[in-house]
Amino acid sequence: MAAENSSRSFSIEFYPPRTAEGEAKLDVVHEELARLQPDFFSVTYGAGGSTRAGTQQLVLKYRQQGSDVAPHLSFGGTSEDEVLELLASYKEGGIRRIVALRGDIPSGGGSSMQYRYANELVKFLREKTGDYFHIEVACYPEVHPDARSLRSDVDFFKQKVDAGANSAITQYFYNPDAYFYFVDYCRDKGITIPIVPGIMPITNYENLSRFSAKCGAEIPLWLGKRLIEFGEDVDGLRDFGLEFVTSLCEKLLDGGAPGLHFYSMNLSKNVSQIWNNLSLSQRK
Repeated sequence: MAAENSSRSFSIEFYPPRTAEGEAKLDVVHEELARLQPDFFSVTYGAGGSTRAGTQQLVLKYRQQGSDVAPHLSFGGTSEDEVLELLASYKEGGIRRIVALRGDIPSGGGSSMQYRYANELVKFLREKTGDYFHIEVACYPEVHPDARSLRSDVDFFKQKVDAGANSAITQYFYNPDAYFYFVDYCRDKGITIPIVPGIMPITNYENLSRFSAKCGAEIPLWLGKRLIEFGEDVDGLRDFGLEFVTSLCEKLLDGGAPGLHFYSMNLSKNVSQIWNNLSLSQRK
């Protein structure tokens, strides 16, 4: 069975837009999704720290508007002093949760970064801020694409937990058994923190297929063939995707998952529909 569900967490992820127009649209999306009263929103941190300022701006703005927000943070392309400055601004802004990630090392080097792995960032956060922040980390039910094996991947995960992580969010997946077997494996290895499934709504097969190939998330063969069949029928694919992902979430929650984390892709409609299908506001 999966993790205990006495205190479930339902959250939604954004990424920093590249343009003022995109940010204005995200402001509307945030306002719409905030009505669902998620436990928190998270805001991603671009490769090599490329969205550091954008992440910080969004996090503090939405916190000021009354949302609990968790910035993603990594050492990738970011110096120790810059991380400390971010932490100071987040503490001042009332942020109490951080998603700590390995991040990508910027191409061409040139970084003053001393650390490489997420467990080192978690340790650094604990040394500098004690228990002030609730620290989320990432994990991969279908194994990180860079990992040598499931065992080595879970060993790295456990290092993050031992360094002080409070809970974890998974990469998205479409096979619930992948999650349940992963959680069982982690429990056998002594990992006891909540492991929250990451959920990706299905809206576009080509984009999903491309992104999944990069991040190592498997689209089951039957599901891929079914999605291809919709061709240009965007509405049909969306309706099927909503039904399928709602069913996936039901199976996860019924099996004991300690919440859900939605990858919104800065859109509100699909997340809102799945959220309401599941009556999540009443299931906490």
